[in-house]
Amino acid sequence: MAWHDGCVAAIGVFCGSSSGRDPAYVNAAAGLAAAIAAGGHTLVYGGGHVGLMGVIADAALVGGGEVVGVMTEQLVAAEVAHGGLTSLEITTSMHERKARMAELSDGVIVLPGGFGTLDETFEIITWNQLGLVAMPVVFLDVGDYFAPLFDFIASSVDAGFVSASNAALAQRASSVDRAMDLVLAAPVPYQPKWIG
Repeated sequence: MAWHDGCVAAIGVFCGSSSGRDPAYVNAAAGLAAAIAAGGHTLVYGGGHVGLMGVIADAALVGGGEVVGVMTEQLVAAEVAHGGLTSLEITTSMHERKARMAELSDGVIVLPGGFGTLDETFEIITWNQLGLVAMPVVFLDVGDYFAPLFDFIASSVDAGFVSASNAALAQRASSVDRAMDLVLAAPVPYQPKWIG
């Protein structure tokens, strides 16, 4: 789609199926959901009712937002699907789930989470790096949760495995407002992956 700065968009959110120990994570998820709904944007997320996933879905729905969940048959069978979404798409595999979320989203905001959150996020960053997609990826860095990850990215640049231009594909925001500004802006321009 053609990108228009500040346009109404479908915003993918990757986040934990746990809530974490710091209440700031829950507060950030609720605040982000409220901003997405207030802007008239669609929330696209993993479809669960647990952890930060449940928080963001519930808060977006309370705010009058449209919420689209994408979940595998296995997770639906495990009874973690949210029952009150605008729509829930069911896929046969995690690969299909991630691809469908990418198709439905114009940009991605990443909240704290674990391995699954990072798996989803770095697949999209890699697809951006290869020119397969063009969408902003923004880490909402609540309480410096992602600081060690950004240290690793910087180390990867220093070691010659990631170019500085591709490292910029992983954007970072310390507030909901800044995350929204970045996800609604034009994507980081595509640069060929190869650096050496």
